[in-house]
Amino acid sequence: MADRKLLQPDVEFINSLGERGADTLKKCYQCATCSVVCPISPDNKPFPRKEMIAASWGLSDELVSDVDVWLCHQCGDCSAKCPRGARPGDVLGSIRSLAIERYAKPGWLARMVNDPKKLPLLVLFPTVLFIVVGLITGLLDFTPALRHGHISHGMFFSSWLVDIIFVPSLFFAVAVFALALKGFVTDMHENAVRTGKVMKKELSWMDMIKSAPGVLLTILRHDKFSECGENKDRATTHMMVLFGFIGLFIVTGIFFLVLYGSMIYFGSYEEAWHSPYSQLNPVKWLANVSGLALLVGSLVMAKNRLFKDEKIAKSTYKDWFLIGLVFGLAVTGLGTELTRLAGLATDTYILYFIHLIFVFATFVYTPYSKLAHLVYRTVAMIYADWAGREEAIKAAAEEAAKAEPSAA
Repeated sequence: MADRKLLQPDVEFINSLGERGADTLKKCYQCATCSVVCPISPDNKPFPRKEMIAASWGLSDELVSDVDVWLCHQCGDCSAKCPRGARPGDVLGSIRSLAIERYAKPGWLARMVNDPKKLPLLVLFPTVLFIVVGLITGLLDFTPALRHGHISHGMFFSSWLVDIIFVPSLFFAVAVFALALKGFVTDMHENAVRTGKVMKKELSWMDMIKSAPGVLLTILRHDKFSECGENKDRATTHMMVLFGFIGLFIVTGIFFLVLYGSMIYFGSYEEAWHSPYSQLNPVKWLANVSGLALLVGSLVMAKNRLFKDEKIAKSTYKDWFLIGLVFGLAVTGLGTELTRLAGLATDTYILYFIHLIFVFATFVYTPYSKLAHLVYRTVAMIYADWAGREEAIKAAAEEAAKAEPSAA
């Protein structure tokens, strides 16, 4: 008798899905309504029905490396139309959360970021780090003087101190993503080869990059979100947050280059062009608009979460962690500027310190949080485009049909 591979359900994986919002998984009875109503599911081997089957069996290795899990944008159409209330969208969202935790290292930090009980430690760490490094280096001044008659963050929290901590933090986040994506794409390709979702057996990173411009344009326009029926309004809030982050990234880059470029030019830190910039400066306009986009976007997200029908989507800690992070960045950043303009030095310095903690959390904790979706989903969409997912499945089906013996 030929050997048969027995399926071994991963009960722990099933329980973990339930803890992350997929507590309705067992209600699914495989009617395939979800795959039929999904506006962005491909025609061949559509999701999320097959993922619901695999999740019910606890096939963790199969699911965390499944490209289709990331093509889902959790629009809510499948959950709204599910006759059993199984919320397939939440199941796929939970799978994505576990995939991030599996690929992002170190694992203990990934678990901490997704555990509400560990939130105080996540806040305490950068707080202590800033104070200890600041006191050791002498770059933290608790009695800052005015600079040219105005409140200056740099007199309280030296730009050197900020960069000593944030530059390594940025490289840490990039390294975590790079190592995680290497394993993620490799496993995703092996899964795609095994399930016939790719026409090319050899993985080519350079060829994948060629698919990036078109995919990035799709993401920037939020084309997939706009196809959703239940949560069409999410496209607007997501775009506000996305472009808010892009704008602030540009502003931060300009600040950094101008500060150190002028310092090299003048040969003196004191003579370099420091922030804060004039309110008439275009860079300041971009910073203010981006900050407002984050603030409004996060508030609307919170409102949508608070009043969302739980039959369509259930809000979990990972959702609120992201919303809280975005809101905290925006309100402390804008608050620091307003108190500075009002001449409230103590309030400015306190808010600035809190703002830096939120910035640190954005750098260091993003590879483990829901915000990492931006990176993983982008890479998965680029891979799917490069793989020719639809064409590969169609070609495999035609080959299988030719191989079948004709009926007598």
